[in-house]
Amino acid sequence: MPKEWTGKEERQYEHIRDSAEDRGESPKRAKEIGARTVNKNRARAGKTETASRTSLEGKSPQQRGGQRSGRRGPKGLTRDQLYNEARQRNIRGRSGMSKAQLAHALGRD
Repeated sequence: MPKEWTGKEERQYEHIRDSAEDRGESPKRAKEIGARTVNKNRARAGKTETASRTSLEGKSPQQRGGQRSGRRGPKGLTRDQLYNEARQRNIRGRSGMSKAQLAHALGRD
């Protein structure tokens, strides 16, 4: 972790990273999510030399609550998104499954 982070920011990073891993993210992606969240909060608090416009003007990661995390519309992920996840998990019979069947096979019902 960067030496500029406080103890609180370090704990926040670890908590976010662990939560992301518990949700099934890869360790690399979980680290990225944690670091981006902490760094965005630091930018909003004025603790960084540079910051993007969205870091300063957009919602905080806590307020946003996963609004951009892959959920598409009121009915969740598309069939193609579910199919791709099933392919990554090597679920047999996925090509003939409907959206509901894919969601069930992935444990998303």
